Amino acid sequence: MIKTNVMRILDKINVEYDVITYDVKDEKVDGISVANKIGRVEKYVYKTLVTHGASKTIYVIVIPVREEIDFKKVAKVTNEKRIEMLDLLDLHKYTGYIRGGCSPIGMKKQYKTFISEGALDMDKIIISAGKIGFQIEINANKLKSIIECEFADLTK
Repeated sequence: MIKTNVMRILDKINVEYDVITYDVKDEKVDGISVANKIGRVEKYVYKTLVTHGASKTIYVIVIPVREEIDFKKVAKVTNEKRIEMLDLLDLHKYTGYIRGGCSPIGMKKQYKTFISEGALDMDKIIISAGKIGFQIEINANKLKSIIECEFADLTK
């Protein structure tokens, strides 16, 4: 089986996770399509969004695929005047990942990360494994021990 950088990082620090793969031939890699392809309830499948504040600081936001980011709430938790999505053309440059394969684990640099607080109510959540076609299922609390993150209300 293919091991992504995310999986190698988790293996190295002995963090348990399950790998879930899905077919990418139809090129549908948005979160809702992925949830349907892997047969999981959308509330357990999370997407990784990369944003920047007015200060140009980069923030990683991890929210359920069906939810919509609330820029005002994110600005408040980051102490920024405003928050905007990072331009897709800059995504690889800053993270090492591409759209559809962006994971909060293993970015080029560890950015301040915020995860939707609802993840704490679940035994496990599903996030990208860092490559299109691969997801990992992991305990949300374990993420806190791997990446610098906070849990907050981030969605509309």
